[in-house]
Amino acid sequence: QVQLVESGGGLVQAGGSLRLSCAASGRTFNIHAMGWFRQAPGKEREFVAGISWSGRNTNYADSVKGRFTISRDNAKNTVYLQMNSLKPEDTALYYCAQGLPYRELGLTSGYNYWGQGTQVTVSS
Repeated sequence: QVQLVESGGGLVQAGGSLRLSCAASGRTFNIHAMGWFRQAPGKEREFVAGISWSGRNTNYADSVKGRFTISRDNAKNTVYLQMNSLKPEDTALYYCAQGLPYRELGLTSGYNYWGQGTQVTVSS
């Protein structure tokens, strides 16, 4: 059973930055695609960013392109989401997810383990 624990959320003013971290248990982290999703109150969960198992490929939602960066450190079993130029509409509960093994493409779907989430609130 994989456990994913997110951290790094908080309250920030518009234009500010946050870096989310997701620590994964298990010894197969380095062969799985990883992703970040978010869910705002009253809305469905949506894809934010994904990174392939090798780290060579990434994918972003249009709403965060150019502002967010996903990365991974396989030595630490950790995936990150650097969020810059934050906007009030980025306010949501952010979830980390583990995807399929050896996946390089199709990073918007195929996730089967989820963390509990970390809250990000951006004030205007």
